[in-house]
Amino acid sequence: MAQGGLLSRAGALLGFVTVACWGGVGGALVSQYMFDMPPCPWCTLQRLIFLVIGLLALVGALMPWITPRRVLAGAGAVLALCGMAAALWQHLVAAASASCNLTLADKILDALGLFELAPSVFAPMASCAEAAVNLLGVPYAYWSLALFLICGAVCVQVTRLTR
Repeated sequence: MAQGGLLSRAGALLGFVTVACWGGVGGALVSQYMFDMPPCPWCTLQRLIFLVIGLLALVGALMPWITPRRVLAGAGAVLALCGMAAALWQHLVAAASASCNLTLADKILDALGLFELAPSVFAPMASCAEAAVNLLGVPYAYWSLALFLICGAVCVQVTRLTR
């Protein structure tokens, strides 16, 4: 396959990652504001990770050069692993806690100033136990985990396409 074909396929895959990540955050905001499902600190940290992966994927999709595109896709894959860890931690550990105040998620978001910068997106409004809800019978954190897995796998595929 010609190099131009590889770049256009990689760009399309990264475009998919952007739409999936930002769509996931959009879905979380709809759940929060239309269905009264307030987020916990781990939920909002996952939103941040999705937004950053989506941004990296968008820049990579628009990038005409192979090496930077591979680096951006690789960074997206690493962040997807971080997101998977956050989703698992949220479901398996934090949801069983009476309080999830001052956790790593809180500290990261606070250090970045996101509580003040965009409180409607990043301010946690529930404890992790309160935010442990199901969507279609599946824990919300597992939906997030699945989206991180898909986006991470696509990012890995892009790094292979552009070799």
